[in-house]
Amino acid sequence: MNQAWLKPPIFIASLLPLAWYLWGLQADALGANPIEAVTRGLGTWGLNFLLITLTVTPLRKYSGWAWLARLRRMLGLFAFFYVCLHLTTYLWLDQFFDWTAIVKDIWKRPFITVGMTAFALLLPLALTSNNAAIRKLGGRRWQALHRSVYVIAMLAVLHYSWMVKADLAKPLLYAGLLAVLLGLRIGWRVRERNRQRNAIPPAKTRHTIPIGVRR
Repeated sequence: MNQAWLKPPIFIASLLPLAWYLWGLQADALGANPIEAVTRGLGTWGLNFLLITLTVTPLRKYSGWAWLARLRRMLGLFAFFYVCLHLTTYLWLDQFFDWTAIVKDIWKRPFITVGMTAFALLLPLALTSNNAAIRKLGGRRWQALHRSVYVIAMLAVLHYSWMVKADLAKPLLYAGLLAVLLGLRIGWRVRERNRQRNAIPPAKTRHTIPIGVRR
């Protein structure tokens, strides 16, 4: 079934968090520290879209809705988009592009170190999220590269957890959701390997005639 009509409304809906923060800045509705609210909020939405992207495959697998796979690339790029905005607000509104202070911050604050590492790993995935990259890299190499999204998601959840510090309810929720998404994939991989192992016919046993025994 062709569900291409879903892409435009999902695209527009994916921009609503950004629109809300832009409105909040304009209306002075983001609390006493609007810069922190914007920086953290955009980062949280980057994490949200990352986990939403990882949810597409299980949802497609269990629902049978093959068309969901067509949304995965767009959702993944929105994750990168919000992560870039999150990083930009930190570099610009928080550090004013003071690169010496930024380097010191990355070195001294573990949650920023982890966040920068996640961004560095996410960048190649965003740059290769197109058909030309798939053709150039080849299917296997492209898939191997994009499997790093699991490590990126773990780093992103860790970054969020260390950033929040006090309220552990949301970090635990994100960690639990990620554990489920990764656990499902591990289960599929184990079952697939068992299926392949059971599908291999047993080697033929070579019968030998004991010495001294005649037929």
